[in-house]
Amino acid sequence: MDIVIALVIGCLCGFLAGKLFRGGGYGLIINIILGLLGSVVGKFLLGKFITFNPDWLNAIVTGTLGALIILFVASLFTGRK
Repeated sequence: MDIVIALVIGCLCGFLAGKLFRGGGYGLIINIILGLLGSVVGKFLLGKFITFNPDWLNAIVTGTLGALIILFVASLFTGRK
């Protein structure tokens, strides 16, 4: 059950990052995939610095920030703004 919750949060993070990223990101499916990767990156990079009391809020914030980082790096390689 934890894996399903992690996948749902990762998908939500990808969706949010796509909406926040300038230019709309890469489309819904790619944003969701990048959100799943961003959740891992966000937890690794920001897990110790950002902590909120509810664990689900912490996961959404770090995952969205990680997905934004992934979208930014991907935009550097593809030339999209």
